[in-house]
Amino acid sequence: MNEQGILIADKDTETRRQLEDILVQAGYQVKTTDSAANVLNEILRKNAQVILVGSDFDEKVAAVDLIPLIKKCDRNLTIILISDEKSLPIVRKIRQEGIFFHALRPVSAGDREEIRQAVECAFKNVLNVLKLR
Repeated sequence: MNEQGILIADKDTETRRQLEDILVQAGYQVKTTDSAANVLNEILRKNAQVILVGSDFDEKVAAVDLIPLIKKCDRNLTIILISDEKSLPIVRKIRQEGIFFHALRPVSAGDREEIRQAVECAFKNVLNVLKLR
């Protein structure tokens, strides 16, 4: 199992590319997909400790529907939601599912740095969970 495995899952090719660039430069091993089915496959194979989930996927599956499935597959997986979602009820529902962090899609250098820091904190969280086992 890769200690620094990240899966980026989003329908938007540009967002996936941008997030991948940020995280590869930070030294992480990154896989990307636009498929909800691939997300579940990667999770079941334990190929990622942190997942960055976009709002939608190629099958028109919404994150609000996928996140509960992800948590059923691996309740310890650290999930960072990357979206344009500003609807408070939807964001609340997603947060209740146990996401680690919610960030808006990166537009500026500050946004990209926020995501890099969130991923760094997510891996610290993963290490703490592993120590408790």
